[in-house]
Amino acid sequence: MISRLRNLGLLLPVLIPAFAFADPAPFDLAGPRLEVTVTHAGKTLPISEVPNLSAGDLLSVKAKLPPGQSVHYLLVAAFLRGSTNPPPENWFFSSETWNDKNRSGLKIAIPNEAQQVLIFLAPETGGDFKTLVNTIRGLPGAFVRASQDLNQAFLDRSRLNIYLAAIRRIGQADPEDLKTASALLARSLSIRIDPDCLEKMPELQAPCLMQGQDTLVLDDGHSTSMIEALTSGATADLAFQLTDSPAADFGYYGPYISSIMDIARIMGALHSARYQYIPALATEQNDQLSIELNTPPSFHNPKSVMVIALPAVEPPLLPPLHPVDPKEVYCAEKTELVLPVDGAPLVFSTGYAHDMFLRLKGKNGKFVDLPLKADAEKGGYVANTASLSPANFGDILDGSLHGYWGFEAYNGPEFRLENAHPQHWQLVDDDEQSLIVGRDDVVHLETENAACVDSILLQKPTGETIKADWKPTGPKQVSVTVPLKKAQPGQLKLLVKQYGSKEPDTIPIEAFAQSGRLDSFTFHAEDLSGVLKGSRLDEVKEVEFGPVSFKPGTLVSSSGNDELSLATSDFKAASKLKAGQTVTAKVLLTDGRAVNLDATVEDPRPRVTLIAKSIQPPPSGTSSSEIQLANPDELPQGAQLTFSIHAEIPSAFMGDEKIEVATIQGAFLTTLSLAKGLILEDSQVAVATLDTAKAFGLSASGPIHFRVMENGVASDWQPLVTLVRLPSLNDLKCPTAHSEPCKLTGSDLFLLDSVSNDPHFDHPIQVPEGFPGYFLSVPHPAAGVLYVKLHDDPSVINPINFPSESLQVRPNAARVNPITSTAQNPNFPATDTPSKGSSSPAGAQEETAPAPARAPTLPLGAPPPPESSKPVPPTTSQSQQHGSGFASSE
Repeated sequence: MISRLRNLGLLLPVLIPAFAFADPAPFDLAGPRLEVTVTHAGKTLPISEVPNLSAGDLLSVKAKLPPGQSVHYLLVAAFLRGSTNPPPENWFFSSETWNDKNRSGLKIAIPNEAQQVLIFLAPETGGDFKTLVNTIRGLPGAFVRASQDLNQAFLDRSRLNIYLAAIRRIGQADPEDLKTASALLARSLSIRIDPDCLEKMPELQAPCLMQGQDTLVLDDGHSTSMIEALTSGATADLAFQLTDSPAADFGYYGPYISSIMDIARIMGALHSARYQYIPALATEQNDQLSIELNTPPSFHNPKSVMVIALPAVEPPLLPPLHPVDPKEVYCAEKTELVLPVDGAPLVFSTGYAHDMFLRLKGKNGKFVDLPLKADAEKGGYVANTASLSPANFGDILDGSLHGYWGFEAYNGPEFRLENAHPQHWQLVDDDEQSLIVGRDDVVHLETENAACVDSILLQKPTGETIKADWKPTGPKQVSVTVPLKKAQPGQLKLLVKQYGSKEPDTIPIEAFAQSGRLDSFTFHAEDLSGVLKGSRLDEVKEVEFGPVSFKPGTLVSSSGNDELSLATSDFKAASKLKAGQTVTAKVLLTDGRAVNLDATVEDPRPRVTLIAKSIQPPPSGTSSSEIQLANPDELPQGAQLTFSIHAEIPSAFMGDEKIEVATIQGAFLTTLSLAKGLILEDSQVAVATLDTAKAFGLSASGPIHFRVMENGVASDWQPLVTLVRLPSLNDLKCPTAHSEPCKLTGSDLFLLDSVSNDPHFDHPIQVPEGFPGYFLSVPHPAAGVLYVKLHDDPSVINPINFPSESLQVRPNAARVNPITSTAQNPNFPATDTPSKGSSSPAGAQEETAPAPARAPTLPLGAPPPPESSKPVPPTTSQSQQHGSGFASSE
């Protein structure tokens, strides 16, 4: 405040003499004491309990000077009646304090029409009393303003003193309590605190909270109205304009600074050749006024006259006291009962509100009064309920605050209390499954009346108990911080102890292990499936979404994020969910918990119907297989697939649709669009062309499905074809004897699953997994036909047509193993060893001992000779016969 007053002093040179405002000092110089009592209607009170005076009151004022006082002081009491009406001379009273006859001081009645009372202590001089009277009568307005400002400064300082003393005491005793206590002090006393101070180390909080003492006091609304004249007049307007400047923190401490500023200005303007007037602030304690000065008194001309203000002569203004929370219920059995109040800081900083009590009505209709004491640190009035007998009251008690404000009877706010009795506690619905071990979790307990909670303990299955922090959150609810950092999942108990109860109330709770994260649930109208996103979704047992129950399906995890597909078969229930409807999904976990997740029913997903499809074989020369595909849904690698679709939902294509075609394992995927492979026949029909040679690699195989993508939303996958890879078959060499196997040569023979000479595969030759060889030993064709199953689709039997001519072999020729390979693997039979110097096609080794000339081998695909008993191979369309019939190699 000092630095800001310096700034204000620079702005007021015409109003305030330089010596009076150049270096304002705090009121820290001890002066004499006064003993003051007031008698009103036959009742006497010490001045510390009198907020206002009334006409006819009897004032008793006595100076308490030390025995060795060397300077004689004249004690003067003056009554004022406004700034424009000088008081009559008979309104001034004096007492020579050094005269034994006047040791009892002044006893005077307050005259009618008086508005202010000032006490002066003036050094003895010739004509001192007359000089004072003339000065006051000549400038009554200046002394009226001085009285008002001194009273305001006293009230503000009283709040500041209580606050600083409490912060200093708490900071020394237990700095950890400062955060809670400072908030209550600030609320009770209307004091501004710096929240940043509470973020410092506990040892540094108290010094920080006491910094800038001149800026701490806020306007309280009660004391301001008691001296409302401060806000009127041109000079006051100027003062407040200055306090609203940046140099004065924009009026943040206007009440205090305006008072001190006015005092300095007025006192500086009143000096004369014989006297200068210095302000004195009084600290009240019972009937004693301890005088404090900010200017050293002078005993040379001009001598210093101390000016002390007594409360104004005005009607009583009762404090606007009210409960902090009018709905809160308090426990009558709590030994130290605190009734939080707000709105009147002076009830905490002064003794104006005195003899306060809480009045309760018993069962017998008689009233019981409990004495109350205002305590700013606790934020309200404190009562000791030890003398109360709960048996004399019902479960609910209504109490009211009563006492005195000065001489005036005061009836304050009402409070509701309750006696302790067994309660039916339960967790709020949202907290029933919120307790997770490994951390401290907060739950809320509800009951009929929660005011009498004394303590709450957590009890583990072993019987061990741990204190749980708690706080009331309403008249029927408490918030409990459950200590679960070292707990195990399972059943636990909360023990709630109430004031006056011997046994605690027991509330069973359950703690769970950390569950997964639920991000979203997506469901589209007219669907039978949905997708749940989050983490640890393997713990999901079921999802209840409105009237529909979904069961878990496929779980896909990636980088800690899960996507769980869920499905239902209840089409009737699912059809009740309409697009745009907000529904709470109840996710049931395997450990019994249920977690709610809000979701919105999305618009129906796109839906199309497959109209037709056709297969165009690979261009001539790109395949050498004579395998005739028996299933029209088999698509050979390298072929081109064309298929058409019809729009269902929505009913027309918009042109931005995409078609995804993929293997069912998802390893291979391609996208078709209007820019690539997709043509709209019209708004309802689209034709798609897939070139497997370009879309997929050589490793793609198996069932292929497709779906439509529209605005990022996908339709269901629909089956399309089965992609198969075909081996390249060169020729078939058969000996004359049907007991001897034939030799089938080619490449990529591992693409065959098995070979048989009968369509029922009664005696198949199984091709080993991963077979790397270039020829196979197979049985003689039956009626010129062999049958094969492909590795990529072993469910289909496909025929191969061969000529019926045979190959003659010398009797001592080496026999070929049924399946021959160059790989020495236990899965494959050992290969025959060729004679030295012989050669054979790469990938196969064959004995070339002298033998009769070979019969010619017909190329694959040559028409077989007529046979009456030849079986008819399965019918295959021309578009599914592949190969160009390579001739055999010698």
